[in-house]
Amino acid sequence: MNNITLLGMPGAGKSTIGVLLAKALGYDFLDTDLSIQNREGMLLREIIAEKGLEEFKKIEESVNASVDVKKTVIAPGGSVIYGEKAMRHLASISKVVYLELSYEELQRRLGDLTKRGVAFEEGQTLKDLYEERIPLYKKYADVLIHTDHLDIGEVLEKVLQNL
Repeated sequence: MNNITLLGMPGAGKSTIGVLLAKALGYDFLDTDLSIQNREGMLLREIIAEKGLEEFKKIEESVNASVDVKKTVIAPGGSVIYGEKAMRHLASISKVVYLELSYEELQRRLGDLTKRGVAFEEGQTLKDLYEERIPLYKKYADVLIHTDHLDIGEVLEKVLQNL
C-alpha cells in the first residue's frame, strides 16, 4: 500500500494539500472529481443538475472504486464516503487521511455550494451535510488531521509526520 487518499469536506484542502504532498513524496496526484468530469464530459454541477444526485453518486462510486494507481496521492470528492464499495477499495489501496475542519471554518471557506458541484439533497443545509458526513469520514480514516488555524504548510507538515 503506497498510495494516500485525502478525505474531507469541500474546502478542506484535499486538492491543494494533495498536490503539495505528492510533490513532497515524489508521488503522482489524482483528483477523482476531474476523472468524473472527463468520463462524463461535463462539470460536476452539470452532472448533478442533468442526471440527478443519485446517478451522480453512482458515477462517483464507479470511478473511485476503479482507481488503479501506485505511489499516488488521491483526492476524491467529499461525497465519496457515501459509496461503500469505493471506500473499501480506496482503503485497500491507500492510507486514508481525513482533513478535519470545524463547521465554523467550513462556513468561512465555502461560497455557493452549487457552483462547487457539492452533492447534497434538496433542502439540506450545509450544517446537515456536515453532520451527516463527519462520522463517515472518521469511520474510514487511518489518520485524522485537524486543520483549523493551520496554514497550508502546517497541514502538509502534519500529514507528513503522521504517515
